Amino acid sequence: MKRAVIIGAGFGGLALALRLQSAGIATTVVEGRDRPGGRAYVWKKDGFTFDAGPTVITDPDCLAQLWRLSGHDMAEDVTLLPVSPFYRLNWPDGTNFDYGNDDVLLDAEIAKLDPADVVGYRKFLAYSTEVYREGYEKLGHVAFLDFKSMLKAAPALAQHQAWRSVYSMVSSFVKNEKLREALSFHTLLVGGNPMTTSAIYALIHKLEKQGGVWFPKGGTNALVSGMVTHFERLGGTLHLGDPVATIETVGDRASGVTTRSGLRFEADAVASNADLMHSYADLLSGHVRGERRAQALAGKRWSPSLFLVHFGIEGTWPGIPHHMILFGPRYRGLLTDIYEHGVLSQDFSLYLHHPTVTDPDLAPPGHSTFYALAPVPHMGKLPVNWDEIGPILANRILDEVERRLIPDIRARIKVQFSYAPTDFARDLNAHLGSAFSLEPLLTQSAWFRAHNRDDVIPNLYFTGAGTHPGAGIPGVVGSARATATLMLEDLA
Repeated sequence: MKRAVIIGAGFGGLALALRLQSAGIATTVVEGRDRPGGRAYVWKKDGFTFDAGPTVITDPDCLAQLWRLSGHDMAEDVTLLPVSPFYRLNWPDGTNFDYGNDDVLLDAEIAKLDPADVVGYRKFLAYSTEVYREGYEKLGHVAFLDFKSMLKAAPALAQHQAWRSVYSMVSSFVKNEKLREALSFHTLLVGGNPMTTSAIYALIHKLEKQGGVWFPKGGTNALVSGMVTHFERLGGTLHLGDPVATIETVGDRASGVTTRSGLRFEADAVASNADLMHSYADLLSGHVRGERRAQALAGKRWSPSLFLVHFGIEGTWPGIPHHMILFGPRYRGLLTDIYEHGVLSQDFSLYLHHPTVTDPDLAPPGHSTFYALAPVPHMGKLPVNWDEIGPILANRILDEVERRLIPDIRARIKVQFSYAPTDFARDLNAHLGSAFSLEPLLTQSAWFRAHNRDDVIPNLYFTGAGTHPGAGIPGVVGSARATATLMLEDLA
């Protein structure tokens, strides 16, 4: 029986583990933290459940496939609850825009902004559908291992004007600035700047329309727990609380991993769901490939980080939907500050997560769980002391939530804590504290992104946000599918 070891129990690592174990590969997942999940970690404090994120579940079928591989049903282990509206977008002038799957209601919301843009939106949806079919259904789970594979995809990319940005493409269909923001902000959910991320990422809009937006009962980490339950049901092994220290090699082949405690797991194939730079620079430091690849990665553009304020408060808020975007007074200028200038601006935009409106059990009776998230520059662009800056920014964020949504929020707070770029770096070994790995630019996508199989060590593989197709749950689950295909062919 062939053996595989996977480093990291994030969504990508667990999805890969399920595919391999379902195919009869004896698979061990080694996770450094005390519980699985990676970026989908969870904290439980004083009766409140706080998901670290991600919190937007789209394309539930890509997850359900992981159970069907072995003749099971995801519903055995996970309950997905529908989220409606998908998002409420709010601007400083008080304008609200509810975006969801009801076409009649969505047309009415667009008409409130500008009736002339209803027709333009339908044209944008048609474009989004085309790039969804090409970029997600056809290419989202196929590895790009050589430039020839990129050339095959080039005509379709050119046909859909992939060189243009999402914002530019959206603007060609609709004229209202608020609607342009509403239809382009999605790239931020995968670490991309709407002003520079390839228009192919407009497929996210169709992805949401196609499969809806969902939330697991019990929180995002309940989905992780369900994946682990099924993995272990199939005979897989999960080793927690013991970080991998080294990817062992014999010549140009990986032979297994050694953990910080000294345990060694031998394997016919090794796959990493860990941070890309950490995998090469630290875990593979004993091989010349590690040093050379780390040097190349250092020259890449990395996605920004995030600053999150988690808070549990007294009271329930049925009028605040599950997902809100609180836009600030600037859009393009704020994005330029974050992605280009490395500036922590006075103004900001927030993503507000309110899971207890969907699942009240995530807080004590009569209470609510929230987090507010602000994109911030990564540590390479903004090398500040987050122990000093963090509390100041947290107060400013709570001031904004108080001003726009919950007037007496501070009197209601029962639990509060923050998560900063330095926490991403410490807990997840995230290079520069990036929350999404490599920035999703056209020149860092497909073949230009980290390959799902290493070019020099042929039984070393990668899955997760740093590989094709990129960040976001559908992306990392798609990367696991692409990587599993390679591994199963190679191990046959």
